[in-house]
Amino acid sequence: MADKKDKAEGKNPEKADRAPKPDQGEKAAKAPKAAKPAKGEKGEKGEASDKAPVARQPEERVTPRLKTYFEDVIRAKLTKEFGYKNRMEVPVLEKVVINMGIGEGVNDRKKVEQAATDLALIAGQKAVITKARKSIATFKVRDGQPIGCKVTLRKARMYEFIDRLVNIGLPRVRDFRGLNPKSFDGGGNYTLGIKEHIVFPEIDYDKATDVWGMDITVCTSAKSDAEARALLTAFNFPFRQ
Repeated sequence: MADKKDKAEGKNPEKADRAPKPDQGEKAAKAPKAAKPAKGEKGEKGEASDKAPVARQPEERVTPRLKTYFEDVIRAKLTKEFGYKNRMEVPVLEKVVINMGIGEGVNDRKKVEQAATDLALIAGQKAVITKARKSIATFKVRDGQPIGCKVTLRKARMYEFIDRLVNIGLPRVRDFRGLNPKSFDGGGNYTLGIKEHIVFPEIDYDKATDVWGMDITVCTSAKSDAEARALLTAFNFPFRQ
């Protein structure tokens, strides 16, 4: 009878034994979350990384021997020859521009990219692919089409390239009889041409698929061709007599 009375009143004896629920304000505070591991560290599942970031070491700067030779010997020689009153009047090398035109690049872009890769090996600096400035229907050239590559060298890389050009590259040219002494432009700049780029030791002759020519322009601060020629002669440029 008591059970029936409890059921009639809506009471459940099993629920009566349970503890009353806490109010919303009396809820237990949540446990604080564990701090996240840093990027370089691992969690509990993995062990902490033992490898620390390796600091990049600066490249050792070596003064090119031609630059040292210019400061010690050539500057005094030119000062005595032309009677300069100030050592800053002595002409110096400013830059070297190497240009390689690829006529076959009109039909095959891969050849231009291969030429740029070879030129980067020769110069020690990434080459820039040159593009046509206007369309020429006769040569099937369109505006913006890659037709060659070039690179500009200054400071240490310029001296290193001239050293390899004079002592290694030019002696390997077939039937070489000296450089043309009339190739100055009147402003102290000299341009020479090489028919085969494989004369440089950086290019493997057996792996070279094509042979391209290149134009090399040596820019100086000389005010006349006579001063520029005296400067390049001091650097052992083999001019034709």
